Amino acid sequence: MKIALIGATGFVGSAILREALERGHEVTAIVRHPEKIKPQAKLRPQKGDVNNADEVACLVAGHDAVISAFNPGWSDPDIYNLQVKGTQAIISGVKKAGINRLLFVGGAGSLEVKPGVQSVDTPEFPKDWKQGSLATREALNLLRKEPSLDWSFLAPSADLSPGQRTGKFRLGTDQLLKDANGQSRISVEDYAMAMIDEVENPGHIRQRFTVGY
Repeated sequence: MKIALIGATGFVGSAILREALERGHEVTAIVRHPEKIKPQAKLRPQKGDVNNADEVACLVAGHDAVISAFNPGWSDPDIYNLQVKGTQAIISGVKKAGINRLLFVGGAGSLEVKPGVQSVDTPEFPKDWKQGSLATREALNLLRKEPSLDWSFLAPSADLSPGQRTGKFRLGTDQLLKDANGQSRISVEDYAMAMIDEVENPGHIRQRFTVGY
C-alpha cells in the first residue's frame, strides 16, 4: 500500500515507519526535517507544514491511507492549541486530497478508568501530560464530526515505552486496558504493529480503539 505518514521522525511515528517499511509498504514520510531520515527503499521523505491544509493535501494526494503521528512536542507550553490547530489542518488537507482513510495516533488520557470517568480528568493524572492529552481528546472529537472520513483513532495504554515487538497484545475500545498485574502498558513496537494491522485489515472504521497487554 501507499501510506502517507505525518510525524515520521517522532517517538511513535518512527516506530510506525519501521513497521510499515518492514511489511513492504511504500511510505511518504511527512516531517519538518526530512534530512533526519536515513534513505531506504520504498521511503520518500517530504518536508511539510501540517498547519497548512493545502500543503497537506498536496503531500498526501494519491495515497491509500494517511497516518497522523503529529505532535508539536510535549515540552511546548502551547501544546494544546498547536495540536488542535495541526489536527484541524490535517483533517482538512486529507479531505481536500480526496483520501478517505485517516488513522490517528491517539492518547490514553481520554480512555475510561471507570464508567463515565476518563483518565485525564482524574486528580492523579500527571500535570505535565495533561494539555497534550486534552488536545488528543479534542482530536477524537473533531474526527467524530467528520461524516465523510473512514477514520480510526488508536489510543495506547498509559505506559507507552520502548520494548519488544511481541505481537501478543489485546485490543479494546473505550476503557483503559490493564494486564494481570494491574499495569496499563504497551511497547511502542507493538503499538506500531497494531496500527499497521489496522491499515492492512480495517476493523475499527470511525472508531477509537486501544491496545495493551
